[in-house]
Amino acid sequence: MHLNARLDTLAPSGIRRYAAMAREVPGCVSLTLGEPGEDTPAPIREAAREELAAGNTHYPPNAGSPALRAAIAEHERAWGLDVAPDDVVLTIGATEALASTFAALLNPGDEVIVPTPAFSLYASQVALLQGVPVTLPTEKTNFQLRADMLAAVVTPQTRAIVLNSPNNPTGCVLDAVSLDAVADIAARHDLAVVCDDVYADLVFDAGFERFACRHPELADRTVAVGSFSKPWAMTGWRMGWAAAHGELAAAIAKAHQFLVSCSPAFVQRAGEVALAVDAAPLRDAWHARRDRVVAACAEMGLPLVRPAGAFYAFPQVAGLGLPSDVFCERAIREAGVALVPGTCFGTEGYARISYAAADDVLDEGLARLARFVRSLRGEA
Repeated sequence: MHLNARLDTLAPSGIRRYAAMAREVPGCVSLTLGEPGEDTPAPIREAAREELAAGNTHYPPNAGSPALRAAIAEHERAWGLDVAPDDVVLTIGATEALASTFAALLNPGDEVIVPTPAFSLYASQVALLQGVPVTLPTEKTNFQLRADMLAAVVTPQTRAIVLNSPNNPTGCVLDAVSLDAVADIAARHDLAVVCDDVYADLVFDAGFERFACRHPELADRTVAVGSFSKPWAMTGWRMGWAAAHGELAAAIAKAHQFLVSCSPAFVQRAGEVALAVDAAPLRDAWHARRDRVVAACAEMGLPLVRPAGAFYAFPQVAGLGLPSDVFCERAIREAGVALVPGTCFGTEGYARISYAAADDVLDEGLARLARFVRSLRGEA
């Protein structure tokens, strides 16, 4: 039997690997997964229960119920995006929204620029679709993009640029210079801009702009991907969306139809309720945890570009004398705390801390990490 050889080139999720390693060590504090420790708010759960009780278990429209698509469009318009309900496709999480977007955009051999560090999903999905992910390292510019960097990797085969701001794993947001550089390159080279905006509702500091809001003149080539998972602690619900315009929106909707047909019917009313639930309490909790992580990294002497959103920090560990994967493996075995090495995001010398965990779990994890860092410095 012949299988897809491209699968052999794709590594399983490194994040899940380190989370699994943590589970094998009794009492290990895992700061690996980007998953809120809190449960989905009760009104959202109740809406799904009512839909099941009412028998809403049949096929919904492929792109989502009209009411939920309208609610998502209103949510995006509140950001300043010119989005109508017909521009929205409800998807099985942001993961499927991205897969449908790449399926709509790419032919074999087409290239997609992926600034690193980056969530590994982008490159894997592009490769699986016979595209070519082109990584663009950003650590030398504090995880920002600049025009000369982008120009150096654009080729006649380039079709799209992926933006993730706030970023996983760094928590950093792209500044205006970065966004303008991307807009200029996209306009001059006829490129799509795929915006993974799943953390847009989780920004702590002033000055954040979404690409689609800053550059509405590129609406015909911009895709805004959103998710219910993070702002409303709904990771297990697998609900996201892609918003685009014109032929691009139609192509994404067609790819979505062939990939998954539709999202489950009985969760869609819960999505409407979620969009009306204030995400501020969760955001405020993560803001406070961000500040504790920043302070802890400073006390440990781990250089860190201050995260402005999401719930990740990405301190440098290169100065401790170990490759990042060895650092994280030893931290699990010797200190009982689990992080994710920068190599899982395409960048050596860093480790990702997820501070989505509950306060007591995070504090214990940071205390263990501090002791481990001190022990490594003692070895040196």
